[in-house]
Amino acid sequence: MRESTSNKTLYSNGFQINRYKSYIKLLAICFLLFTFSCKARKQLVVKQVAIDSAIKPVDTKKNKLDAIRAGQTIFNSFSGKARSVLNIDGSSNDVTLNIRIKRDEKIWISITAIAGIEAARVLITPDSILIINRLQSIYVKQPFSYINSVAGNQVNYKTIESLLVGNAIPELLNENADIKTSPDSIVLTGNLQDLAYKLVVGPGMHVTQTNLNDQNAAQSLQVTNRSFIQAGARVIPSQIDITSIVKDKKIQVNLHYIKTDFDQPQEYPFSIPARYKEGN
Repeated sequence: MRESTSNKTLYSNGFQINRYKSYIKLLAICFLLFTFSCKARKQLVVKQVAIDSAIKPVDTKKNKLDAIRAGQTIFNSFSGKARSVLNIDGSSNDVTLNIRIKRDEKIWISITAIAGIEAARVLITPDSILIINRLQSIYVKQPFSYINSVAGNQVNYKTIESLLVGNAIPELLNENADIKTSPDSIVLTGNLQDLAYKLVVGPGMHVTQTNLNDQNAAQSLQVTNRSFIQAGARVIPSQIDITSIVKDKKIQVNLHYIKTDFDQPQEYPFSIPARYKEGN
């Protein structure tokens, strides 16, 4: 990674390093709150009868939950390139995210900004989170419990993994949920401890909206999945809109996948240069 030349380039483009120091941290946290060789593919047209046809004749709560679970995207590995607009309290930034997931093991994210220069790299595992800030030559290393202190104990690694591919958060598909069915959607509502949730499932048993709200902690998260596409044998949202509010802080992230792959060999390079200092 070029240091002096890259830094001059960043400054010459009006790149404000302190601003990006903040957005790198917030972007990483946003993915954690409560949280394809597919270039632009055709939008999938899902028939409205998919809801009714996916549920067994005996219309029980178990059958509905089983139908939703059967509609989730199953994979061993995922990689996606997403154009993203990050808005923090009204201040907007355009970034590109390269996301790689090894199911149940790790999420690797590379964040690039102006001129394709990598600004940060994030590695999330079920036990930890690591962040490299290349603009400031620092790194952050925390246990996953750090995320729980910010987002609540209901959030785990699987929560983040599910949201990034448009799946339902597994804990929301439980027998205690209240379920209402219409011709074009299934709506699940309920509570997990202090966390109120609403999950909307549309045609094809694909999640279209996830709402999480913790009034006591003044935290809320809304995730909307749109523009579903056929990715090989799978159907995924090509656009994922995330709005997170934590007390007086509001973060919006709009992901638009422009390239994706499933179950292809991939690497997750992550090493901390010896000269980097540990940050907060």
